[in-house]
Amino acid sequence: MAGAEQPQPPRGRAEGAEPEPGGGYEPVVPHWFYCRVTDGRERWVPFSSQDSERLEEAYGSGRAQAEVVVPTSGGRYDVRLRQRQRLAVYWEEEAAEVRRCTWFYKGDKDNKYIPYSEAFSEELEEAYRIAVTQDEWKKKLESPSREVIILHNPKLMVHYQPVASSDEWGSTPTEQGRPRTVKRGVENIAAEIPNGEPLQIDHLVFVVHGIGPACDIRFRSIVQCVNDFRNVSLSMLQAHFKKAQEQQQIGRVEFLPVNWHSSLHSTGVDVDLERITLPSINRLRHFINDTILDVFFYNSSTYCQTIVDTVASEMNRLYQLFLQRNPLFTGGVSIAGHSLGSLILFDLLTNQKAAPEQEEQSAEGSRTTSSNRGVEEVKEVLRKLELSEYCDLFEKEKMDRQALFLCVQENLKEMGIPLGPRMKLLNYISSQKEMQDQNAAAAPGHSKEQGAKAGSPSEQDLGSREHSREHSREHSREHSREHSRSCPYRDVGLGQVSANYPQLNYKPSIFFAFGSPIGMFLTVRGVKRIDPNYSLPTCKGFFNIFHPFDPVAYRIEPMIVPEVEFEPMLLPHHKGRKRMHLELKEGLSRMSLDLKNNLLGSLRVAWQSFTRSSLPALEPAPAEPALEAEPGAEKQPEPKAEEPAPAREEPPPINVGRLNGGNRIDYVLQEKPIESFNEYLFALQGHLCYWESEDTVLLVLKEIYQTQGITLDQPLPGSQ
Repeated sequence: MAGAEQPQPPRGRAEGAEPEPGGGYEPVVPHWFYCRVTDGRERWVPFSSQDSERLEEAYGSGRAQAEVVVPTSGGRYDVRLRQRQRLAVYWEEEAAEVRRCTWFYKGDKDNKYIPYSEAFSEELEEAYRIAVTQDEWKKKLESPSREVIILHNPKLMVHYQPVASSDEWGSTPTEQGRPRTVKRGVENIAAEIPNGEPLQIDHLVFVVHGIGPACDIRFRSIVQCVNDFRNVSLSMLQAHFKKAQEQQQIGRVEFLPVNWHSSLHSTGVDVDLERITLPSINRLRHFINDTILDVFFYNSSTYCQTIVDTVASEMNRLYQLFLQRNPLFTGGVSIAGHSLGSLILFDLLTNQKAAPEQEEQSAEGSRTTSSNRGVEEVKEVLRKLELSEYCDLFEKEKMDRQALFLCVQENLKEMGIPLGPRMKLLNYISSQKEMQDQNAAAAPGHSKEQGAKAGSPSEQDLGSREHSREHSREHSREHSREHSRSCPYRDVGLGQVSANYPQLNYKPSIFFAFGSPIGMFLTVRGVKRIDPNYSLPTCKGFFNIFHPFDPVAYRIEPMIVPEVEFEPMLLPHHKGRKRMHLELKEGLSRMSLDLKNNLLGSLRVAWQSFTRSSLPALEPAPAEPALEAEPGAEKQPEPKAEEPAPAREEPPPINVGRLNGGNRIDYVLQEKPIESFNEYLFALQGHLCYWESEDTVLLVLKEIYQTQGITLDQPLPGSQ
């Protein structure tokens, strides 16, 4: 029992909570509970030890009659003591009933203990006090709902439900029915009472959900899933940042959910969809309308504006409210998005405006990059014309493609270029200008102007014009392909839905994407490559985290470095090792590779020995030993034994650009052993697993605290 294990002197069993007959009476120690309703079922949940003590202190000070508000659950809920209500601070949620609990009875269905009302608990406590002090047991009490409680002795107290008789006359409650156990004090029931969360908040993270109102396989809301994520983070802090906690260097990270689905579907679009939805397969159609259509809504300019406005305004509202409730907060802010939520955040971040000094630095870097790219294009032209020896000369003159096309013979002569190369360059410039003129002639406006001047042409003119237009289109396509090859980088904002993207009131430190389709959407929008020098205007960090079987997730790094094939970073297990089945799989693959090499080596040696034995019988030549020396050198087993060694060497570092400050971006989770049996069966679960993934949470905490100079107690193997 977690609550009994905590050293709390007032609640110890040895203090007479259940005294022997004739012993002294000790008042019961109350604990505060709140009622959580899930799917129509009530469940009473204890407050943490810290919160219960605060509530009891406010109650005992006589302030219960006044309008006293006590913050609980790390400041995410307020308890109004007078109304006995628990209210959510940052999101909309129904008020929950709060009770000061001392006496409990066991329920029928799930064997959970249910607290009596405060008034009836006082009656039970008074009867118990009299029974203990006067040693008079067998006390019988009747509850307001006509239920009977009998106090046989301090260790045996039972609760009987009334059983109505079959006659029409009123019947008094009897002791029939199945008796229920009655307990006094929270220390005598199996209630897990948490200690509470650290008061110090080091960092704030906003979490944006994906499509639909449900966020996991159990159809829970974003609030419930983020609660799980936060609870896992608290356990990871205790397991991997224990030294920093003991030295009071860190407190905790606060995670707040951002809900945009309810705002979108409150615009009346559901009513419009209902009118056009077919009546067949009703549940499936409603599920599609409520979830999958969110993707199409985001690609609509009307509803995209609603979504980005909701997400940005909600994050700004939560940020201001958080600062009001935590005026001493000096930490940073990060954002995380799951599925479509990550794409929404990415589009928001790409449209943020940097500070003036950052814009100036960025513009200067962009100009430098553009200038360097122009010089590289000229070098490519020179290589194509077999004039590579003049690359240094053009680079010295800072000659880009545009400047090259402005050159005439005198300019090239002044640069000291001989006549032959000069004529090659002039011919290239002339041909490129002719191609541009032909493309301009093929433009629609130009064709209309020519048609207006020419009047009504003959059929032959139409045919020749059609031929000319087709020729121009071919030249245009060729020029477009050449331009695509020479200018491979395109703006990541290309193809975004036309919307007015709001500005955030803060600069996020890190952007975490869970199971994200960002790479797919960028590709569909026409972005083939991301400039390695590109970074988000106001956010320095970007991590793309995904499960290997997630059908919605896509990589980012191949869009930055398409010419190099490399695997994503494998997230280390939170216990500091690879999962056993992955180690076994690697070991077996390595063993099979060694066996294959050894088998091939043995076959090669056998074949060489067979061919050598037959050669002397055919033609004994004096040069035979010299020829035998070469195969003999090949069959040495020592180099073969060392062949697998290069595969075990650490791969060289890969430059994946500035999107994550030069660090790796793509991180893949390790699948569980049961998931490796059938990846299709666990595909959906792979997309919804991030909320309870210790490995994901640990990476988030590690990167957040690294910005503060705080590291893990023990570095995990394979981590960056």
